[in-house]
Amino acid sequence: MKRNIIITLLLSFILFQARAQQVLTLEEALTTTLSNNFNILLAKNDNKIDIENTSLGSAGMLPAVTGSFSRSNSIQNSRQVRNDGQVQQISNAKNDNMSYGVNLNWTVFDGFGMFARRDRFKEIQRQGEAEIKFEVISQLSEVIATYYNLVQQKRLLNALDTTITLSQYRVTLAENRLEIGKGSKLDLLNAKVDLNTDQTNLLRQRESFQNTKTYLNQLMTRDLDIDFQVEDEMKLDTDLKLGDLIQIADQQNPQIQLALINKRVAELNLKSVKAERYPKIGLNTGYNWNESHSSLGFSTENKNKGLNYGVTASLNIFNGFIQNRNERIAKFQMQSTEIQIQQQKQNIQAQVRTLFQTYMTNIELANVEKKNEELAKENLNITMDKFRIGTITTLEVRTAQLNYINAMTRSYTAQYDAKVSEIRLKELTGETY
Repeated sequence: MKRNIIITLLLSFILFQARAQQVLTLEEALTTTLSNNFNILLAKNDNKIDIENTSLGSAGMLPAVTGSFSRSNSIQNSRQVRNDGQVQQISNAKNDNMSYGVNLNWTVFDGFGMFARRDRFKEIQRQGEAEIKFEVISQLSEVIATYYNLVQQKRLLNALDTTITLSQYRVTLAENRLEIGKGSKLDLLNAKVDLNTDQTNLLRQRESFQNTKTYLNQLMTRDLDIDFQVEDEMKLDTDLKLGDLIQIADQQNPQIQLALINKRVAELNLKSVKAERYPKIGLNTGYNWNESHSSLGFSTENKNKGLNYGVTASLNIFNGFIQNRNERIAKFQMQSTEIQIQQQKQNIQAQVRTLFQTYMTNIELANVEKKNEELAKENLNITMDKFRIGTITTLEVRTAQLNYINAMTRSYTAQYDAKVSEIRLKELTGETY
């Protein structure tokens, strides 16, 4: 029984460790971000508000129906003198009045302003959808860049593990040579110092790796304590073309789309302002009941009920030139949106061109540094072979070792920089991953 319990506990521990260190794929990270990210959820919620506001009632195209009820009571000491001199007087006279009814008011024409408001609400809804797309692209781009940052750091950790293995081998070899009298204590001390230095670098890299994991969990909006591993592969898209990127960005970039929608909103705002020049025509009707009682007067009870209906019309003839001023301001606002569109297009094109140049440079650097990494590895292998037979000094070994780790670091960094340039370019084109 004890043996079975121990085996069960060991298996449970192994399964727990496997789950804790499960490999998180990029697709899983993106899916989780789309479902949980706070910024994306807030943008979607704002868009739901815009959808609720896009209605005929909000635009003022539907009638308003109201019900009313009122009742009043009074107790008064009353005295009335008639024309013939007769006096009527009563103390604590009770009077009451009650009225209730249903009324309808409907603006049937307001210079087409209601149609402009309806279209404006629709454009605001489209604006919200563009903002969701912008937020989605921004958050997913950040997730992808962070994920590949982890891939790069994982490679660096492996490289540091390799250099520590070499440093440990140097320490062991130096100890053995010192014992048989073929080495010096200075060589041993230098080897131990180099090993400690490599272990320090490894600890700092592990710290950075863990902090980046926490940041990725934050972007995905999940438990920050969840541990995971990432894939090893980092593929670069080397087929991007500047002309295609500029064309796609001009059509799909969310910031440009928002600028275009703002222009349409400004046009509809001008249309709403011009509607103030036209007459406003409204219909009204209602059915009301009224009942009153009085202890003193010509009649002690009065009741009436019935239908009332009518039409109202109003026209702004002169309001101190405010109408003209409002129209001029609306036109200036529309002109500003046109300028903003051109400005936004130029800004995006400039960013695409700059990033594309950086992207091409990073691609070339990645290729160069990859070759340097291979040369540094070959140099290290030759150096270690010579070191084993004692034909070179420990200083030369350390130099070859540092050259190799620096070459790997530059190679991984160049690949990551090229990947980040690619991600930012696709972000500017408005691509969703």
